[in-house]
Amino acid sequence: MDTRDAVFAVQRSAQRAHFDHGWLDTHHSFSFADYHDPQNVHWGVLRVFNDDRVAPGGAFGLHPHRDMEIVTYVLSGRLVHEDSMGNRGVVGPGGVQYMSAGTGVRHSEANESSTEPLHFIQMWVLPAHRGATPQYGQKAFALEERLGNWLPVASGVPGVHAPISIGQSATFFVLKLQGNSAARAFGENRLGFLFVADGDVKANGVSLGGGDAVRFSGVDRLDVSGRGELLLWDLAPAD
Repeated sequence: MDTRDAVFAVQRSAQRAHFDHGWLDTHHSFSFADYHDPQNVHWGVLRVFNDDRVAPGGAFGLHPHRDMEIVTYVLSGRLVHEDSMGNRGVVGPGGVQYMSAGTGVRHSEANESSTEPLHFIQMWVLPAHRGATPQYGQKAFALEERLGNWLPVASGVPGVHAPISIGQSATFFVLKLQGNSAARAFGENRLGFLFVADGDVKANGVSLGGGDAVRFSGVDRLDVSGRGELLLWDLAPAD
């Protein structure tokens, strides 16, 4: 894809595909499961971006994945993970779980609570190489680490120091704004995907609310201000 011409395309919250399954209320930013739009399959190497709310006691039963890098960011509640590699973990608000499906893995995800809902964002990145050995990890972050600062959470970009390593040329950041501002530079031929998990912010002068997202290319700097929780991907174009 040619990124020389600047693109700054806003996807409003209501423009996402929405499905309410009772135990799961989900919004898809890209084609996923029963939603397929050939014009909206991915943005660069970012293939899936799902905004999931799981009812108390709800769960995704054991199911398979392969050849995908999966990063899950918990906004509220507690997420329980179990998989065929023998891993079990619980991730709370501000925490991240990572799974490289590689040659194949089966896992389940559940709301730990029988009384409180669970809200998380699940993101899939296309792998740089197929057939890798499956891996799992998780990491908790304090609010102070992302307060007014783009915190690198996961990356496969040389020179970017993030606690979670992925195999693709992409970096995932989180940021909490409380009436302040932050900026992030983007290199040539890089794509960006910004998501507002909650709040009201401005991104390069454009007003955004909770659930809104921006896909951009040919933009050398992202400036954000306001109040809210923001998620950002710095991405390589897809082959």
